[in-house]
Amino acid sequence: MCCAFLALAAFGPRFALVLIWIFGDRVDRAFDSWFWPLLGLIFLPWTTLAYVVVWGPGGVDGAEWLVVLLGLAADIATYGARSASQRYNRPAY
Repeated sequence: MCCAFLALAAFGPRFALVLIWIFGDRVDRAFDSWFWPLLGLIFLPWTTLAYVVVWGPGGVDGAEWLVVLLGLAADIATYGARSASQRYNRPAY
């Protein structure tokens, strides 16, 4: 069960972001070039997905930054869970 949750947490936001990028234009409107969303897709998918979702014509402002910070917290938690899983699931010699 833990492995399924980690796989969903790792690939779920990437899959959603790729679908939004292919079938919509929100990613192109939120970012000036393709470079930053690509880096976000690789390293911080939850943060990039949150930014794209809350982005509006005037940019991101006010309480919308809370959603982006929650995305960053989700990225940190995902990376922390992966390292903790590797630490505690080592084979005994």
